[in-house]
Amino acid sequence: MPDSPASVRELCIQILACGELEAKLAPVVRADGSWLPDFEPGPPLVFDRPARARELEMRGGAQKLPRPGVLSDPLARIVCLRRFAHHELMAVELFAWALLLWPDAPPELRRGWCLALADEQRHCRMYLERLRAHGAALGGEPLSDYFWKHAAAIRAHERGPAAFLAGIGLTLEQASLDFTLIFADGFRRGGDEESARVSEVIHADERRHVRLAAEWLGPLSPDDEDELTAYRRSVPFPLGAARAKGRTFSVEARRASGLSEALIEHVRAARPENERPPGKPAARP
Repeated sequence: MPDSPASVRELCIQILACGELEAKLAPVVRADGSWLPDFEPGPPLVFDRPARARELEMRGGAQKLPRPGVLSDPLARIVCLRRFAHHELMAVELFAWALLLWPDAPPELRRGWCLALADEQRHCRMYLERLRAHGAALGGEPLSDYFWKHAAAIRAHERGPAAFLAGIGLTLEQASLDFTLIFADGFRRGGDEESARVSEVIHADERRHVRLAAEWLGPLSPDDEDELTAYRRSVPFPLGAARAKGRTFSVEARRASGLSEALIEHVRAARPENERPPGKPAARP
């Protein structure tokens, strides 16, 4: 385990350069409860992929996630908990990646990213705890690189941090608003009340993360753009509105996260076949 990081930059480098799980979950706060300083974030630093210990190595693709209706089976619960723990780990890494890539982002936004990173670390630990309660752990099986597959497109996008907000906060985390509710209900119906409560805690935090992205997308976009226009112009393909939701669509969670009615309706109506790379015409209905 490396020495305790002395700044946000050192922590983010550790998260991405060290492969061990505990190094990635090192806290953003000191032992006295104060936050690591971020006064001198340094020059931009790019990581194409995070270092991973062998048991945490990523690959393309993933096995199909069990349906919420089968979570009375402990083995199905383990598959879900393992997948969700890894989602949270990738989120930790991606917030660290953003903090290193855009050191000149507004200090208030960087503080929001630090808070979100700490939330994702806590979420990962909660899922790991639930895995231990099932006699299982993270690792030892192929882990999907789905979140990391989008890092290159976000980095290449001309809107920089706005693309990160649109792709991560307003797409992947917006989808989590639905999935955390869907699986909280599935865990509860399957007899796993503790995992249901974890999903509900994470749902509440995801509302704040989505709100952070929505609040900052406007200031980082041209003045004449409304939220929907800014989202559509900032989100990097193949991410987009069709990937920002689950099968059960929670309007209430989106409103509570501060999303506009126009963006909510756009996501509700989105279909994968209508999303395309820039310059390619939409599919005919």
